[in-house]
Amino acid sequence: MTEVHYQLGTEGQFALTTKYVVLATFEVEGVVEKPDVIGAIFGQTEGLFGPDLDLRELQKSGRVGRIEIQLESKQDRTFGTILIPSSLDKVSTAIIAAAIESVDRIGPCTAKVKLEKVEDVREEKRKVILDKAKEILKKWVIEGSPSTDEMVKEVSGAIRSAEIVEYGPDRVPAGPEVQQSGSVIVVEGRADVLNLLRCGIKNSVAIEGTKIPQTIITLSKNKEVTAFLDGDRGGDLILKELDQVVELDYLTRAPAGKEVEELTPKEIMKALRERVPHGAPKPEVKPTPEVRVSLPQTIIQRAQELRGTLEAAVFDESTKEIAHLPVSELANQLPTIEAAHTLVFDGVITQRILDVADQKKIKFVVGDRLSEIAKRPSGLQILTLSDLAAR
Repeated sequence: MTEVHYQLGTEGQFALTTKYVVLATFEVEGVVEKPDVIGAIFGQTEGLFGPDLDLRELQKSGRVGRIEIQLESKQDRTFGTILIPSSLDKVSTAIIAAAIESVDRIGPCTAKVKLEKVEDVREEKRKVILDKAKEILKKWVIEGSPSTDEMVKEVSGAIRSAEIVEYGPDRVPAGPEVQQSGSVIVVEGRADVLNLLRCGIKNSVAIEGTKIPQTIITLSKNKEVTAFLDGDRGGDLILKELDQVVELDYLTRAPAGKEVEELTPKEIMKALRERVPHGAPKPEVKPTPEVRVSLPQTIIQRAQELRGTLEAAVFDESTKEIAHLPVSELANQLPTIEAAHTLVFDGVITQRILDVADQKKIKFVVGDRLSEIAKRPSGLQILTLSDLAAR
């Protein structure tokens, strides 16, 4: 038997809607031609199942494609194949296939037709599509997906370019909020600034060496300064240098043997919560003996609650709390708060805080302790949390 090959859509062989292909073989006792075979198929199946399954009518309507015959003759015998494309449903196609197998004469000769298979053309098409989809997906995953290292580098690079700035005449690495924040965190290097940025801390500034830049010395005169140093020998040396030229307010260290740049967010926040006052005692300005300051008990209680939180609360004249915010945002946010009468916060009272409070006509400022003050606004009462505890 001659092997039959076919392709969908080749030379109009199959209709675009072809679903199945009926493939049969035949053997004839004599020599016949293709028209004899086609004539036998039409003639011997005509009228078997009514007009709905008549091959001639089905071909006219395009539900059955052109019947293809391949054959060869040897020693007074003819062998070949019959191929019929169908767009009918499975049941109708099966009936057509069975009818083809019933043909027993071709031309004047005895014949035997055998059904080889009914092939689902769509299944073959699905297989080709799936194989192609697998190839596309594999190429997509390999070429399109970045590695973990690449993603980390991309995100880290975005943080560096978007957040880290060069601050002051010395162009030291810093977070973007050093200028407007009332407090700063002094760290040793650029990598420390970057690690704090990952935790959302944007008011850090780096020394970048053993010599303290003039920029940091100047910052310490006007802002609350916390030194956050490595827990090693290098951190000890930096602290000694800072103590000579910088007015430090607080100190915290990385755990022994660790550097700030390698700490986890949890370790960073814990270290900052556990910072301790540092440096020489600074003069405090208290109310004069002639002026007795009396704050409502609700404000005194709220002040005690703020201890150790690094947070601030603002009250109006009726002692209603109208704002609650981090101390690091106080100098920036206080000018936007209306009707402020009393300010209570867990931080150092600096000249900048007093100047803003005076502009807002605030009557009472209560902080953890008082920094050196060049100008004490008149009409503004200044207290520390310790003053309230002693009352």
